[in-house]
Amino acid sequence: MITTKISTTSGETRVQQKINDIELHDSQRGDLFQEVIEELQNGLFLLNETGELIHANTSAFRIFSQINQDSSNSDFLPPVIWCFCKSILENPSISSNKTIILSHEIRVNRSKVFCVCAKWLNFEKLHRSYLLVIIENKYEFLKNIALAEVKKYDLTPRETEIWCLYREKFSYKEIATQLYITVNTVKKHMRNIHAKRQAFLNCEI
Repeated sequence: MITTKISTTSGETRVQQKINDIELHDSQRGDLFQEVIEELQNGLFLLNETGELIHANTSAFRIFSQINQDSSNSDFLPPVIWCFCKSILENPSISSNKTIILSHEIRVNRSKVFCVCAKWLNFEKLHRSYLLVIIENKYEFLKNIALAEVKKYDLTPRETEIWCLYREKFSYKEIATQLYITVNTVKKHMRNIHAKRQAFLNCEI
């Protein structure tokens, strides 16, 4: 299912802001912009109006490979992503509205759920438009948030394991099965985690 979001918060905005915050000559700015794009954990690629792949960063190719796990063409645009892009390219009402960001979710398995966002970019100087697509592993994103919270709340190694699974939407029963412990043990650790979390929040007030 494809949903539309009238929003301007996206990966390319954050990248552009990072570049703009650094004073560089124009010749250096392009090289830095390219380097930042390659360092992004999110996959990012550009299609032209005919659907031709113009550029993809390293993370995009890594994600293509994960989605195309059973395909000999693991580095090429996965069919499931192409179908999403094609629906945008062939929809005049969408292609004419450059402000709309469309999102889609691709589920490969429990640990590989990818969020895909697309937005038209209109380059007036070039008289061309490109479809910018950003792909993010939903659970990798949640795991990174959980690991940051682990440091903030000063969690133990076992609490860290439980909190990361909890943040990845595992139920108490699933966490217990995954870690070979009882549900009551999970509940005990979660009470301790929430107490540490609350103590941290109280100190911030």
